[in-house]
Amino acid sequence: MADPKGFLTTPRETPKRRPVDVRILDWKEVYEPQDLSVLKKQAGRCMDCGIPFCHQGCPLGNLIPEWNDLIWRGEMREAIDRLHATNNFPEFTGRLCPAPCETACVVGINADAVTIKQVELRTIEEAFANGSVVPLPSERLTGKTVAVIGSGPAGLAAAQQLTRAGHTVAVYERGAKPGGLLRYGIPEFKMEKSILDRRIAQMEAEGTRFRSGINVGVDITGSELKSKYDAIVLAVGATNWRDLQVSGRELQGVHQAMEYLPWGNAQGLNELSGEPQVNAKGKHVVILGGGDTGADCLGTAIRQGAASVTQLEIMPRPAEERPSSQPWPTYPMIYRVSSAHEEAGERMFAVSTEEFLGDGKGNLRAIKLVETELIDGKFTKVEGSERELPADLVFLAMGFVGPEKSELLKQLEVTFDDRGNIIRDDCYSTAVEGVYVAGDAGRGQSLIVWAIAEGRSAAAAVDEFLVGETQLPAPIEPTARPMMV
Repeated sequence: MADPKGFLTTPRETPKRRPVDVRILDWKEVYEPQDLSVLKKQAGRCMDCGIPFCHQGCPLGNLIPEWNDLIWRGEMREAIDRLHATNNFPEFTGRLCPAPCETACVVGINADAVTIKQVELRTIEEAFANGSVVPLPSERLTGKTVAVIGSGPAGLAAAQQLTRAGHTVAVYERGAKPGGLLRYGIPEFKMEKSILDRRIAQMEAEGTRFRSGINVGVDITGSELKSKYDAIVLAVGATNWRDLQVSGRELQGVHQAMEYLPWGNAQGLNELSGEPQVNAKGKHVVILGGGDTGADCLGTAIRQGAASVTQLEIMPRPAEERPSSQPWPTYPMIYRVSSAHEEAGERMFAVSTEEFLGDGKGNLRAIKLVETELIDGKFTKVEGSERELPADLVFLAMGFVGPEKSELLKQLEVTFDDRGNIIRDDCYSTAVEGVYVAGDAGRGQSLIVWAIAEGRSAAAAVDEFLVGETQLPAPIEPTARPMMV
């Protein structure tokens, strides 16, 4: 156990964010460094409780009390070993995960939860700084080959596990560089791409091969993949975005969030020779959707110099405290303020967009709003509440509805459920022998921790499929065994 009285004597303390007027002038991450002595005290707040409900909150099964204790004792190398035992990429989850482990923390029943996410992040950053993160190539090769389609967190996790098991793994990515949404969807101020690049470099040193700029299904067909590789892992994500088909949708200025965010990342990385193709500079911006993607659009628009930004959410404003209908240790729907929300803009709740209004020349000039009430589980229009909100740009950040129905999925003849996700069994196998699915493509839009957990579990299933047994850990244990070859 860490400090036996830590949860009683040490208050919760998280790293400070850089001043708003400073950080909106650049694209760097928003947090200031936290002194290691402070972090150790925070780790000491862990009670090492008899039943660590933080495990229940984390799909990866992170050994949270163990590495909290090791950090408190200053045993940094042992701590990163325990963290890496369950999580391939704690530098990603420590920045991007909403930390369901903290809402399940036992200390959080009647006090502020342990800063699990920050301890995790600092542990991996210290490990990179002191050289503890090194390539771990397999001592022998199995002679089996695997193609991983998609290089988001699920694909990267599956690829790293399978490479370390001795298989020859090629990761295909249609973008110019590997990383998927980690590279093209996550803004630089949430995770600098150098963080991604250093992990890609480790994977390459271990033997994972990356094939970027290849549109699988077009540049290489599904049948060619099946003839070339012994197994295929589909980790293509849930990138089929939800649209809003109301009058005026065709107007210039209405974009999907994922049509916008890559331009912000390219701008933040100085990869553009001129202005971004989709640019919020000097414009009145409206964001439809109150989740993380909407907040990413908000922070990006602020850094581009938007004249105003308004984020709309159809749901009522959540409560400040955990509602009684969502008791501990569940993940509660409460009012949360991201770093972008601190910087500028207005948030509006319980409103719906009825129409996009044009200027007569094909350009967006405003949106027509109406207030809503949630009655018997349905959103009902409040009569007489219609009004216009000026808008030069609208970004649709309303979530995703399964993977794109690409040529590859047609060629592989995989099937889909009624939610648009690829059907698979409990071992992540599709109806097509040797073809597996990991992450949002099979699960639906979810958290980064679920993507990594599924990538690890799918890798274990593929490993057993290829060689008849596996020693790879599976955070999400299958209830049926895969077919052997």
